[in-house]
Amino acid sequence: MVVDLAGVRAAAKRIDGRIRRTPVLAAGPDLWFKLEFTQHAGSFKTRGMINRILSGPVSGAGVIAASGGNAGLAAAYAARELGHSAEVFVPVTAPAVKVAKLGKLGARVVQEGREYAEAYAAAVVRASETGALFCHAYDDPEMIAGNGTLGLELQSELSFDTVLVAVGGGGLLGGIIAGLSRDVRIVGVEPVGSCALWAALDAGEPVDVPVSGVAADSLGARRIGDIGFELARAAKVDSVLVEDGAIVEARRRLWDEHRLVVEHGTATAHAALLTGAYRPEPGERVVVLLCGANTDPADLAT
Repeated sequence: MVVDLAGVRAAAKRIDGRIRRTPVLAAGPDLWFKLEFTQHAGSFKTRGMINRILSGPVSGAGVIAASGGNAGLAAAYAARELGHSAEVFVPVTAPAVKVAKLGKLGARVVQEGREYAEAYAAAVVRASETGALFCHAYDDPEMIAGNGTLGLELQSELSFDTVLVAVGGGGLLGGIIAGLSRDVRIVGVEPVGSCALWAALDAGEPVDVPVSGVAADSLGARRIGDIGFELARAAKVDSVLVEDGAIVEARRRLWDEHRLVVEHGTATAHAALLTGAYRPEPGERVVVLLCGANTDPADLAT
């Protein structure tokens, strides 16, 4: 199922009053940051997860999600707010700050495997055993439509030419494509160590890629989602890659220069500008989506 603007608008009505309208920060001439990391549970995924759960149906077994961290946090938050139990499968490599927050949100946490793909496989089995509603972290039409409400919101706030989006499994990218008008350029930014979109566009179809690097906890999908890929291919999305060192520097610069605390996956989008992986034309109005902040700020001190 391909998500369209009508689906995004329906999601906006469904989740109205349950999500935050996040701020926009003017960061320089023709540059803005969308501060979506201030969303409930610390990332954009809360939009999609609330839409997914409200689209149900949810049995007494509650909801199950697999996640590198952010989708699980969104599932735990959304389930709690909507009166359901949540069970979240994460890899053993998930950051401790995210695992601890899952517990605080009331979710039962199961750590399985070293990558998201292994946690995902275990979660699917568990959902089939219990009858719980399985909430895919990114390759689900209701998730993507909910994420797309960020695009609707952004376009109501600003006039811009280009938006830079960090890409993992394609759930945010797909939503932004569906939620924005066609005259906006969308640039997907990935780490070289976790480049499922770039590899899929090169191969003409989703393919498995190795996953590594500083942003693997949030952008570490082994394969781009089918829905996100089809939307990206149809929209002719630009795809660029950045090195881990550039991601670390972008995260540090966001703190040093703007006092914004984000996770490495989020900083990936900004790294494209700092490195020149994406070079705007003179006068091009650019928005960088800063989509998540579930991170340990201890290493940001200067």
